[in-house]
Amino acid sequence: MDWDDLRVFLEVARGGSLSAAARTLRLSHATVGRRLAALEAGLGRTLMERRPDGHRLTDDGEAVRALAEAMDERAQAILRREGAGGGLSGTVRVTMTQAMADRFLVPRLGSLRAAHPDLDLEIITDNRTLSLARREADLAIRLARPRQGELIGRRLATLGYGLYTIPGAPDTLIGYDETLADLPEAQWLAQHGGGRRMGFRANSVLGQLAATLAGFGIAFLPCLLAAGEPGLIRLPLPGPPLTREAWLLVHRDRKDVPRVRAVLDHIATVFARDRALLEG
Repeated sequence: MDWDDLRVFLEVARGGSLSAAARTLRLSHATVGRRLAALEAGLGRTLMERRPDGHRLTDDGEAVRALAEAMDERAQAILRREGAGGGLSGTVRVTMTQAMADRFLVPRLGSLRAAHPDLDLEIITDNRTLSLARREADLAIRLARPRQGELIGRRLATLGYGLYTIPGAPDTLIGYDETLADLPEAQWLAQHGGGRRMGFRANSVLGQLAATLAGFGIAFLPCLLAAGEPGLIRLPLPGPPLTREAWLLVHRDRKDVPRVRAVLDHIATVFARDRALLEG
């Protein structure tokens, strides 16, 4: 068995496609495909299903991935031992919402980069709930406590929400579209909106913020998002306040990987430092 074939397989599994693996490994799309086919032929097993939206691991693929990940971690440990200063290296993938990434976390990652310049971060903002068990990401920030037994959760903060508008805006509401009507924020607004007309709908909180700043009406926004916009006016709440908990999740098999632990600890520190901003 060729380790290079396993390394290619591992990157396809991580990225979900031949193209993603090719970019990471700086190989051609065709080379990645040939190496994956060679590994499957050598093992006599199908490791991945080819689907229109990418590659998905079979049961055999999951088993091989677990072994390949263990080999990769040991190889990285050897490289770290040989490297000057023992610095961390490799890629850590973190998934979260677009708003959380763009408006809060990413601007606060500079000190992590300074401390570990060889550490590569991949921030994945996706409407799908990416699986930590399938290694689609190493860490996840989610607004719900973990239910799966193999996931370990660290409570990061309590997120506060408020009603915001700009001077001169109409007395109409800005909210989520019907596909997201089950979100706690959408339900709170439906219950306490006072019968106001919904004048603008969006499927993202960033879209709602943009509509608020454009003068479409009143939006129920996370305080962390509104705090950076001096033009917004915060209105009194007509009902009980809504809060949601932010949790940092990691698969128990990854929690002690040094590079993952470094990112995990940094994120926890960032949230603790800015707790007042998050709570509103």
